[in-house]
Order: sequence, then C-alpha cells, then structure tokens
Amino acid sequence: MNGLMKNNGFKWGVFRAYLPLIHYRIEWGLLLQGFVVSLSTGLALVPLLTGSFGLTFEEAVTMAMLHMMLVTSHILIFGEAYAAGWITAALPLVLALVLGGYDSPTERFQMMTALSIEFAVLTFFMGITGFGKKLIGMIPAALKAGIIMGAALSALKRIFYDDVSKFDVMPISFIGAIVLCLVIFYLPAFQKWKQENNIIKLIASLGLLPVFAVVGISGYVAGELEFDIISGVLNPPFASLFEKVSPFAIGWPPLDYYIAAMPIVLMAYVILFGDLLTGKAIIDAGQQERSDDPVDVNFNRSHFAVSIRNFLMAVIVPFFPTQGVLWAGAQVIVTERWKEGKEKLEGLIGGIAAFYYYAIPIGFIWLPVVTFLKPFMPVALMLTLLLTGIACGKLSIGLVKTHKEKAIMMLTALLLTFYDPWIGLSIGALACLLIRTTVKRGV
Repeated sequence: MNGLMKNNGFKWGVFRAYLPLIHYRIEWGLLLQGFVVSLSTGLALVPLLTGSFGLTFEEAVTMAMLHMMLVTSHILIFGEAYAAGWITAALPLVLALVLGGYDSPTERFQMMTALSIEFAVLTFFMGITGFGKKLIGMIPAALKAGIIMGAALSALKRIFYDDVSKFDVMPISFIGAIVLCLVIFYLPAFQKWKQENNIIKLIASLGLLPVFAVVGISGYVAGELEFDIISGVLNPPFASLFEKVSPFAIGWPPLDYYIAAMPIVLMAYVILFGDLLTGKAIIDAGQQERSDDPVDVNFNRSHFAVSIRNFLMAVIVPFFPTQGVLWAGAQVIVTERWKEGKEKLEGLIGGIAAFYYYAIPIGFIWLPVVTFLKPFMPVALMLTLLLTGIACGKLSIGLVKTHKEKAIMMLTALLLTFYDPWIGLSIGALACLLIRTTVKRGV
C-alpha cells in the first residue's frame, strides 16, 4: 500500500496530490537553493505592488506569498511535473495595458481580475475540448513571432523608458546587475569557461544568486542599498489586502474591461501553450535516462490546473499573469539533477516541490529574510523583465524565415508595444491574411 501511494499519490478527479515525506523524501540540496531563488523571484513584484497598486509593503509581501502558494499547488495539489511560474513573456504586455490604461489601484486590480477570469475560462475551454493545439496551429508564424517580439520590446521599454528614472537612483546596482547577468547567461567565453571549470559551472548553476551577491556588496559600498533588517515574524494583513484587491470588496470588472482584456488573454494563451511544449520537451529528454520514474504529462489536465489556479487568484489576489505553467530555469535545474540518477534525485515531482520549498510560507513571514531581500527587489524585477525581453527576442526571430514574415513580426510587435493591443493583433492578422492572399494569387 505504501509503495502504491508513493508512486501514485492521492488521486482526486483527474489530478493527483503528492505530499512531502508521504510520497517523496526531502531533497535538501534543491530545497536550500530553491529557497533563496524562489523567494527572491516571488518577491520581485513587491516594488510594483507598492508603487503602482497602492499596497503597503506588508500587504504586497502577503500577496506574493499567496501567489507562490498557488504556483506550488501546480505540483503538490494538481500533481503536475512542471516547475510552474509566471507567464513571464506576457507580463510586460499586461503592465502596458493595466498601468497605461487605468489610473487608480482599484481600476488596475479590477482589470487584473478581468484578465485572470477570462484566462481561466479560456484555458478550461481549451482543456475540455482539446482545441488548444488546433488554435495554435491556425495562427501564422509571423503573428506568433510578433506577439512574442512585442513582449520583448514591451519589457525593454518598461526598463529603459518607463522606469528609466530608477537608473538615476541606483546606477551602479542596475548597470552592474545588467552587465553581470549578460556575462553569466550569454557571454560565449563564459559559457565555454563553465564547461571547463567546475567552480564556474557551480556559480552559473546558481542563476541570479551570484548577481545579487555582487550587487549587494557594490550597492552597499556605493550607498545605493540600505539594509534595515527587522527581527520577528510578519503578521500577514489578509483582511486589509482583501479589501484592496478582491472583487468581492472592490467590485467586479465592468463588461468593457473584459473586452479590453481579450487580446492580452489570447496572446498569453499562445505563450502558455509554448511553455507547455517546452516543458514537455525538457521532461522527455530527461525521461530517456530515468525510466524508473515515469512522468505522466497530460496537456488537458495541465489546462484544468492552470484554469483553477487563475480563477482562485482572480477572486482572492488578482495579478495576471503570475499563474502560468513553466519556470524554464527551475525546470532545467531540477531535470538535470534528476537525469543523474535515483541516488541524486529520487523523483522529478519531489525535486520540483523541494525547489519551491513545499509552499511553506516561512520565507515570506520571517522578517529578517524579507527585510534583507527588500533592497534587492527593484533589481530582481528589472532583471526579470530584461531576461524576458532577451529570451522572447531570440525566440521570435527563430520563428520567422522570410523577409515578409519578419516585416509582419516587427509591425505587430511595434504596434503592441506602443498602441492598444487590439490594434496590434488586428493589423498583424490582417497583414498575414493579405500576404497569404497575394501569395496564392501569385502577386
């Protein structure tokens, strides 16, 4: 019975729940690494929530904690073998719509609610009908590339135009973080060096942690970062947070909000489906070496899990798009360890759950940790957008082959970045249709 439970988890509906100690052992190496990385990433939105959405620091941390617990439910409660995360590429597009089109925190949270509910309905429909793959196949490559390039340009615009004043406040920290990030992730010489040196390979495997360490020291010396570490435990202000963000308290979005949300929701779904394919490819590559730990990948079930998470977020702590399906970096880190054998990592789901420290909220309510990380939060958000922009830019360029497709991609991307999302999508789709029609006629 214990062996069956260990392999299969607790089945409920189409899902399976996997619990620490009952269904897998504690993976201390991934737990310690993930505690810092996941916590830092989860808190990256705090400056945005306090600066543009009217939350106090304590309320913003509480909201980030609830988002993280919903994300981790993808593994623990729904039994998905994906390292879930934000639909990161959609974040700059969402911010452009919400911050650019709505002035008050109440209006902005209502739009976040509309986006999340609409996305929950769409993913549920796609899951129950299996229509997602057909829809993605119907979208021309140039339009897909335009959507993803639009996310790249929107992310870079947010950093270097909308929020450029932050460079005046923290120039050494921001510029140093960008340079170090580019070196560690993209410099060819460094990539070659890490293959030849185990110490450099270890540093690279820690992702953004080395960047934060260097920025913390240099920023403190330069007087840009000030640490005010507070002892004790945070008492999460659930009641005041609920009153400021939940549609039950601030009111439900009017119909025109749902209409305005449609193009962003469709674009986010395109990105989500790409994440599903990417996650499956990573798992399939590792599965060849770990036949002893069979992983069940089911796209329809994944759709249902994402739908439930987004609906719960919409009515409790709405902030689209924090409830996606894949954090590619975490998936790769855990999968690479999984491929090394059972003695290194017993099971993939257990490893992913450890990286998310089993959704135990101690990191968010332990004030010494949160207040220590507070000065890094603006840098973390900036780097999140930067890496998103670079990754989306590279991906979009690889999707288009002809000069006509590249032209449509750039036209769509620019319109999405600087104009209403409906304009970008409509003109991009029209351009694809015109090109296809002229090609068929031999014009």
